[in-house]
Amino acid sequence: MKLKRFMLSDGLYVSWAISLIATLGSLYFSEIREYIPCTYCWYQRILMYPLVILLGIAAIKKDHKIVIYTLPMTLLGMIISGYHYIIQKTSLFQETGSSCGIIPCNASYINWLNFITIPFLSFTAFTLISIILLFIWKNTSNVKA
Repeated sequence: MKLKRFMLSDGLYVSWAISLIATLGSLYFSEIREYIPCTYCWYQRILMYPLVILLGIAAIKKDHKIVIYTLPMTLLGMIISGYHYIIQKTSLFQETGSSCGIIPCNASYINWLNFITIPFLSFTAFTLISIILLFIWKNTSNVKA
């Protein structure tokens, strides 16, 4: 019951914080470390960056209806970042990753603990936000406005 109350009152703030950290991390890697984003990284950015604004406004207004608009973005982000991670870490789609654009999508700028890469970080952020949004949606969809 405490978790439900917390998620309904502060879940949007937590989602916003995750999207903000992911966006700042993305900008750190590209602007400070000067890692050039590959094509799939750009797709992930296109889906993550607006979440900072949308979830921030929704958190302030306590507008749980934002889930309808943001959940498809986070689920699509999970799919793209998961596929990107598979390209990096397995041989299933290696030929796809090497012909991705100027920067090959199977290249890893970071490889912390031999499994944490930038697409892994992105996948984690999209997954956490999706779980929170699904929880909010499930617990507010049967409440009449």
